[in-house]
Amino acid sequence: QVQLVESGGGLVQPGGSLRLSCAVSGSGFSIYGVGWDWHRQAPGKQRELVATFTRGGSTVYADSVKGRFTISRDNAKNTIYLQMNSLKPEDTAVYYCNRRPPITNYWGQGTQVTVSS
Repeated sequence: QVQLVESGGGLVQPGGSLRLSCAVSGSGFSIYGVGWDWHRQAPGKQRELVATFTRGGSTVYADSVKGRFTISRDNAKNTIYLQMNSLKPEDTAVYYCNRRPPITNYWGQGTQVTVSS
């Protein structure tokens, strides 16, 4: 059974940075050759897609995070990362990773990011 565990969230001041990690585990499962997404959900709002790492190795970002967030992967560690710079209060949300397209059973607990002074 594949399990995704997000970590790295926390409280940060506006303008600060965080790096989120998504560790993927499961017998014989590799993140190589698979597309991955980072999503976020703010209180009272729908979950939104913020960053994609495609199967082909391209990256795509939501307009709201373009130029500030960077998605990357380490195939050897079976981990997907989201580097977040120049954070804004509107980035406050629970952040989740999932395969692209999303698989229901892959949703983890997420990691809380709070941007506040």
